[in-house]
Amino acid sequence: MTDPHLADLRQTYAQRTLSETDVLPEAVAQFRVWLDEALATKVDEPTALTLSTVAASGQPSSRVVLLKGLPDDAGFLFYTNYDSQKGQELAGQPLAAMNFFWPALERQVRVEGRVEKAPSALSTEYFQSRPRGSQLGAWASPQSQIIESREELETREKELEAHFEGQNPLPRPEHWGGYILRPTRVEFWQGRPSRLHDRIVYELEGSTWRRSRLAP
Repeated sequence: MTDPHLADLRQTYAQRTLSETDVLPEAVAQFRVWLDEALATKVDEPTALTLSTVAASGQPSSRVVLLKGLPDDAGFLFYTNYDSQKGQELAGQPLAAMNFFWPALERQVRVEGRVEKAPSALSTEYFQSRPRGSQLGAWASPQSQIIESREELETREKELEAHFEGQNPLPRPEHWGGYILRPTRVEFWQGRPSRLHDRIVYELEGSTWRRSRLAP
């Protein structure tokens, strides 16, 4: 049964347009243009994205992570615990999808591609640039594993604080680091009136991006 309160919710999109002549030849370069506009507009959490991975069973899972870079304008960089659910799923199936949604700009970007671990030196550099509390948290949390209580985490954090007393920055745990998604498909979505949205998709063919318009 349809919930009438939800069914009646709708938004008219009419801020901007998007045409084939508006976009750059390279997909990640075009993403950077949109990201810069999101940053300049000060939208909420402009670097937040939904990351989707797939288990060996075929079951997909999603969670929100933060974009931490666009290496060489050819990839999307994020960091996590390698032993987490997403880390285990990426180890078994190194394909993933990302979704960025900036409602204030009536824009969405979908990214699909293959994922690889970031260089160790890059992961260490970023880890040691984080606040000390975040560094301790990465050591203390067995991400995605069942724990008995929050107190277990807090106790572990205190033990690690004592263990690493006087060390700053902390060494990076082997189980923590970065991933780079190398895109093969990127879609830019711009909301338009009457649900006739603009959709421009880039698909990688060899080393060349092919651009097409999709029906909304």
